[in-house]
Amino acid sequence: MFKLEVSPAADRDLAKLKGRIRKQDFEHLRAAIKSLADEPRPQGVRKIKGAERAYRIRVGSYRVVYEVYNDDNLVLILQVVRRSETTYRQ
Repeated sequence: MFKLEVSPAADRDLAKLKGRIRKQDFEHLRAAIKSLADEPRPQGVRKIKGAERAYRIRVGSYRVVYEVYNDDNLVLILQVVRRSETTYRQ
């Protein structure tokens, strides 16, 4: 079981989305994020090129970008955004 941490930026992303999207979609997004604690590399996960530990999952039209630290049993959520041209730029 991995520990799940949300970065301040991802926390702000979630707070913005909560007021903008349907409650059902938001709950689906939260459930997908929580499931990363059990399985940090679920089916459909993609590794982000050029980043050592970064992955992304697709939840509808939204993307959850996160890093997995196996030594510390930690999943750090970096970003939760609607998919666009600038989603993966850092």
